[in-house]
Amino acid sequence: MIEPVALKDFFITFFSAALIIMAGASYALLFAWSKVNTNPRIKIAAYFSYLVLLVAVVLLTKAANFSGYWLTLSGVMVVGYFFAPIGIWHLCVKTHADSDSTTNILEDK
Repeated sequence: MIEPVALKDFFITFFSAALIIMAGASYALLFAWSKVNTNPRIKIAAYFSYLVLLVAVVLLTKAANFSGYWLTLSGVMVVGYFFAPIGIWHLCVKTHADSDSTTNILEDK
């Protein structure tokens, strides 16, 4: 049976879970912004947000006493948070690469 989180660890669990969401969103937004605006400081800020995400996952894993399946799931989540913005960026670039030719065909008619 899964052991519940101890009351003393409840706030750590709650805030680290919230920090995972906020740091993941920050990483995704800063990563996309660094692709649009080629300022290296923005990319460094994106990777710093990812580092904050890693720390939050470690805190959540320790506070919630994750082991076995849940530990594996945390690792998959960390890998997914890293590669998802990269994949979404490539998908957006490839999707919108042909939009100019489509609008030109429609304008010619």
